[in-house]
Amino acid sequence: MRAGVLGPEGTNSERAARKWNPDAQLVYLDDFEDILSAVESGELDCGVVPLENSLEGSIGQVMDLLLRLQVTIMAEVNLPIRHCLLGRGESEVRVVLSHPQALAQCRQYLRRNYPGAEIRTTGSTSHAARLAQEFPEMAAVASAGAAEAYGLKVLARDIQDGSDNITRFAVVGKEIPRPTGRDKTSLAVYLQRDRPGALYSILQEFAERGINLTRIESRPSRRGLGDYYFYIDLEGHIEDPPIREALSAIDEKANMVKVLGSYPRA
Repeated sequence: MRAGVLGPEGTNSERAARKWNPDAQLVYLDDFEDILSAVESGELDCGVVPLENSLEGSIGQVMDLLLRLQVTIMAEVNLPIRHCLLGRGESEVRVVLSHPQALAQCRQYLRRNYPGAEIRTTGSTSHAARLAQEFPEMAAVASAGAAEAYGLKVLARDIQDGSDNITRFAVVGKEIPRPTGRDKTSLAVYLQRDRPGALYSILQEFAERGINLTRIESRPSRRGLGDYYFYIDLEGHIEDPPIREALSAIDEKANMVKVLGSYPRA
């Protein structure tokens, strides 16, 4: 099993992949699009990418890629995230580096403790740690494991803005797994802008069949202001009769319905 993760070594994507399958052969790539494009082409068996964070919400780029590419979510992994501030500890911290999501999850801590530091974004938390290894005035927001991997000191622990900081990762492949009886399905739905009650009519199909929705949110369609795709997570598998019936009904009401995955719940 060749699984693509965000690199270099030491990222939370790597941790999520090892939690899901400790025996997978990990391939480190530079960004989420590289990972999912490699899955679509068959170069990789699967890829592990973040879907949403309990503090900062959904990862927009990943949601857009799932809509655009011919791949499917085949599993999910919930990973507690504990950010640390890492550095060489030899001088005053003047620059703080990390992935944009990690910086956002530690926004209050950085504003309070390093108000004068320059904040720079990097491709991943481990990339930030690797850079902090080279310059004494730089510090990285990354995991404690990255400190060991890159020979850095942990300057501060648990710097995230909320104690219950969890990121939900998706394992993305090409095939939908069989039902387990404890599944989740993810959809993307596109509606006509000028039809009153369109979203209500879609949600009604699920409610009438007793299908529980666990998440619903909108993403810009890029067709114009106020035009959106709706992303919906629900309990159940697409092979379950009530789910099949609901999807058939909403397919007649929506301009587009794409099943992004049907997979065991974490």
